Formats: sequence, structure tokens, C-alpha cells
Amino acid sequence: MREGAQKLGISLVLAPLGSTINEAEYRRIFSSLQRDQVDGIIISEDGENYAHRFLLVELVQQIGVPAIYTFRDQAEAGGLMSYSWDIKGTVRRNARQVVEILNGGNPGDMPYVQEARFELVINLKTARALRLEIPDGLVASANAVIE
Repeated sequence: MREGAQKLGISLVLAPLGSTINEAEYRRIFSSLQRDQVDGIIISEDGENYAHRFLLVELVQQIGVPAIYTFRDQAEAGGLMSYSWDIKGTVRRNARQVVEILNGGNPGDMPYVQEARFELVINLKTARALRLEIPDGLVASANAVIE
């Protein structure tokens, strides 16, 4: 991400969470993002964010900037867009591997699978609220569009 931002001439500001991950910590981070007047936010797929995924949508809405999320339900809850691997497919594959291990399979013999299917969800209602025009080509390539 750093390399891509540098090539595009975009400033990238990391906003890591502290050691305590709770609502107050997220609010602290978003307060600093608002103070720094960021132009957009990318929410990482880190596991600690999952439990707070709807709080993240709320906090982004409060500071009124575009954001891209990991989970489809965040776009459905009012986030601008989400882009992620096929989470359901990954869970199914992981479950099959667990069954294989429980039946005596050796994890070291199992292939590592890199995700090949991704899902883009765009919330046009949120785009309008942010006064953003999403290019027609991007909308056409989305797996789901929320009007």
C-alpha cells in the first residue's frame, strides 16, 4: 500500500490501535483522523476490527469521508464500499481442512490456497451523501450495488 500511495503521490497516514482495543480506542483514533483532515480511510481486515465493524461505519460517517471496508455488511450498513475475498468460500475451505486434519490428515501436506475470488460492493446512497460520483465502469464491475 505504501508503494502504491507513493507512486500516486498520495500521503499515507497509519493510525494503529493501542494495546487496548475497545470503543474508546477507536474513538481516539478517529478523533486524530478528523483533526488531521484525512481525505479517505481504508479499514484493514485485522481481526480486532471485526467485532467493531459497525462502530467503524458509524465513526467514518461522523467524520464524513470516503472509506473502503473489508466486510460486505459494512457497506450494507452505510459504508461507501467493501472489497474482500470470498469469505464464505474461505470458511467452507477451512472447515474442510479441519475435517481432514481430524480424520488424520497432515496439515503440512495440505496446499496453501491464495484467494482468487473477490467481491466489490458499492453503496451509491452513501456515495450521494458524500457527494461522490462513482465511475460507471466501477459500478458495472461491482458484484453488488446498494441504491
